[in-house]
Amino acid sequence: MSRRRAAAPVLTLAIAAVTAVTSVHAGSPRATAANAPTQVRLGQLAGVNFVSVCGFSHRAGDDPIVFPGQPGVSHDHTFVGNTSTSAFSTLTTLSEAETTCRRPGDTAAYWMPTLLVNGAVVTPLSATIYYRRRTLAPTQPFPAGLKIVAGNSHATSPQSVRRVFWNCGVLGGVAPSATPPTCPGPFARGLRLHVRFPDCWNGKTLDSADHAGHMAYSVAGACPASHPVPVPAIAVIFHYPTTGGPTTTLSSGGPLTGHADFFNAWNQTTLARLVTDCLDVLRHCGRGA
Repeated sequence: MSRRRAAAPVLTLAIAAVTAVTSVHAGSPRATAANAPTQVRLGQLAGVNFVSVCGFSHRAGDDPIVFPGQPGVSHDHTFVGNTSTSAFSTLTTLSEAETTCRRPGDTAAYWMPTLLVNGAVVTPLSATIYYRRRTLAPTQPFPAGLKIVAGNSHATSPQSVRRVFWNCGVLGGVAPSATPPTCPGPFARGLRLHVRFPDCWNGKTLDSADHAGHMAYSVAGACPASHPVPVPAIAVIFHYPTTGGPTTTLSSGGPLTGHADFFNAWNQTTLARLVTDCLDVLRHCGRGA
């Protein structure tokens, strides 16, 4: 009898231990920074992310990062996420506005140059924004008001497909390309433009003269000494209802000029929780609720 009574607590502890491990690695919402692994390998970072899916909001010749306070001066942009984005946007105005993003708390502003096919505007079906961990060191939430431009709006030659590329989606069977492909078969209306953002911040300024110098890309899981703060690696993907092809271009000057802008107006509490409970404990949180 005494042996049976003693076995119950041991079994309970064993079950609790298995549950704790499962909660960190299988996606329990109770995973926290206290569960974060102390040693991380690059291979463990694959699939570690959280995702926002955002609908089309509006178009305008505005750019609150490059041409703040100057409406209509920029080439035409297509905006998703924050519904109030304009040349006059500030952190305060964005934080008080609505969003087209499904994930609660994501009131950030995202935009890309407008897509044109045969000279006609193509409105994206939606945008998917991945927030990934690329560094061995734990990531930090973006500071409120951080501004970043990724990609080259003045490019006259192909940009690296590691940072800017076109394809037809995962099932489209088309390798990443510097120019818009023609999407085949049943995926003929699935053109996508991808822009990957840098994931290391200088820890000092929310912007820079070229809107990129305060940021850098990590290499082999490490940030450079000049930009020591790891932040989430954003990848913005616009999904278009078009076949693409040789008559496809961008309002910024041509199909090689792919770029995207990010103005951080997230609810900082929500963003910090996602970074802590997803990226820093190596969870795949996906699209969430």
